[in-house]
Amino acid sequence: MTATHFERFVSEALTAERETDCQLTPDELYGLYTSWCLINKTQPQPPAALWASLKDQGIAPDSCELAMTGPAAADYILASAPSLI
Repeated sequence: MTATHFERFVSEALTAERETDCQLTPDELYGLYTSWCLINKTQPQPPAALWASLKDQGIAPDSCELAMTGPAAADYILASAPSLI
């Protein structure tokens, strides 16, 4: 069985392997998702579709305790704080 678009996003851009002392907000999750889509040259889906998929995968979009990881995390962080470049 192949992973869905959103399952690939979760496996490539989110991790539970690192401890985090803060939760990702819905805006941060969607920003990370759009960065992942840009890197993977795929069209982002609307936020409601992402939230539904995350909920199906057992991830609460309003209280996500997973950490960002991978190229999408770096892209999102740099895009969010252009003064760091």
